[in-house]
Amino acid sequence: MLLAGCGNGVGSNGGQQIDQASDAALQFLYGSRPDSSDIASRSAGILVMPQITEAGLGVGGSYGRGALRVGDISVDYYSAAQASFGFQVGAQQYSHALFFMTEDALRDFRQSDGWVAGANVKYAIDKQGDSLGTDTTQINAPVIAYVFAQSGAIVGATLEGTKYTRIIP
Repeated sequence: MLLAGCGNGVGSNGGQQIDQASDAALQFLYGSRPDSSDIASRSAGILVMPQITEAGLGVGGSYGRGALRVGDISVDYYSAAQASFGFQVGAQQYSHALFFMTEDALRDFRQSDGWVAGANVKYAIDKQGDSLGTDTTQINAPVIAYVFAQSGAIVGATLEGTKYTRIIP
């Protein structure tokens, strides 16, 4: 009975729940940002994080789970975690998608023990200004990130420094 609480998730419906949330997040993204579907069609793979929860008061952090899609099929599941320290206050939830624009970028991501978003990620900004970064004309970037479906408020939201780790849901 004590070991029953130590399940590794194999055989659970966690993957199915992540897939359903990922499908809904992508539909929302493609509907609200038509340029994203063009980028998706050119990408080697997409990591969809349907819900990231972030909070901070001096010390902060964020966490979420998502699916890596290659050709509309989930091939792996990942968690995204970030810790931060400094001037920050607030809480928010948002979705994000990382579009791997080259096979090399996708391979590097999949082969890493824990991939950290950093300088090689370009951010697609919404015309209303609710995301940070550069525009999608820089399609030659190895990874393009969309941050969307934000609710709540926090100062200084970014994906840089977010660690992605493969999980078994």
